[in-house]
Amino acid sequence: MTDRTTPAGSPRSGLSLLHRYARPAIAFIASLGAIETAFLTWVELGDRAAEVCATGGCDTVLTSDYAMPFGIPLPALGCLAYLTMAIAALIPRKVTGNPFRASNTEITTSWILAVGGAIMATVSGYLMYVLFTELQAFCPYCIASALFALTIFGLAIAGRDWDDFGSVLFTLTIVGAVTLTGAFGTFAGVAPATATTTANSSSGGYTGAPLVNHSDRDSIALARHLTKTGAKQFGAYWCPHCHTQKELFGIEAFTQIDYVECDSKGINGRPDLCRSTGIHSFPTWEIDGQLYEGITELDTLADLSGYTGDRGFSHTLANLSEAS
Repeated sequence: MTDRTTPAGSPRSGLSLLHRYARPAIAFIASLGAIETAFLTWVELGDRAAEVCATGGCDTVLTSDYAMPFGIPLPALGCLAYLTMAIAALIPRKVTGNPFRASNTEITTSWILAVGGAIMATVSGYLMYVLFTELQAFCPYCIASALFALTIFGLAIAGRDWDDFGSVLFTLTIVGAVTLTGAFGTFAGVAPATATTTANSSSGGYTGAPLVNHSDRDSIALARHLTKTGAKQFGAYWCPHCHTQKELFGIEAFTQIDYVECDSKGINGRPDLCRSTGIHSFPTWEIDGQLYEGITELDTLADLSGYTGDRGFSHTLANLSEAS
C-alpha cells in the first residue's frame, strides 16, 4: 500500500488549501480537545461536577459509571488521545534533513492520524448514543468533544492524497468495527454491575447497589418529616452520588423517603415526572417547590424543610468518606 507524499523542503504551492493546512488544523483542534478533556478530568477527580458544569447533563455524565472505564476517568483517556493526535500532526514539520526520512515520517503519522481518528470518531459516536438513549442527558462538553473527534478524522482522511483510497477505507472500516465491538464489551455491564433486580417487585427493574449503613432514630424522624411536608428526592439507580445521599439516611430511614426514580430502567421509574419537574442532575431534592441539586447533608435538609426535632445524625459526608 503506497501513498503520494510531498517530501520536506519541496515546493508545496501545488497543494490544495485542504492538503496544506489539514495538519495545522488537526493540531489546533486536538489541542482544544486536550484542554477540554483535561478540564473535565480535573472536574471528575475533584468531584466538582455539580459545582462546575453549566448544565445538569454534564453532572449526570460525569457521575455515571460510563465515566470510569477500567477505573480510569474517561476524559483522561480522551486527553491522551487528543495529545497523541496533536503530536502526530506536528511531527513532520519538525523533521529536517533527509527528504526520504521526512517522507516516511509523514506517511507513518498520516496513518496514525487516520487510524486514531477512526477510533476516536467511533468511540465518540457510541458515547453520543449512550448520552441520548441511556443517560437521556444534554452535555455540551461531550457534544463538543465528539465534534472535535469527527472533524479530526475527516481532516486526517481528506487532508492527504492517498494512493489507494479503497484499501485505506477498508482498513479504517475494520478499525471502526473492532473499536465498536470493544466499546460494547467495555460498557455492556455498566448498568448490571451497579444494580440488582428486585424479584418481588411487580414492576421489576434495577435498584441501586444495596445500602450498608443503618439509621439512627433522628435520621428516621427527619425522613418522615421530609415526606410529610411533601419533599422528594429525585435520582437514578446507577448514580453514585444518589447512593451516597441514601447512605446518609441509612437503610431504615431511606424507606421513609419519597424517592422518585428517573431512569425508565430503574424500579418504578418515572422519567416523565422528572422531566416535568425540571430535573437535570442527580440527586435533586424538591422541598417547598424549590429544587436543590447535589448531595445534601441531613442538617441542611433539616434547615430547608423546617425540621425542629433532634439532630443527632450518625452519618455525614465526612465520616462516609473516612469509612470508604
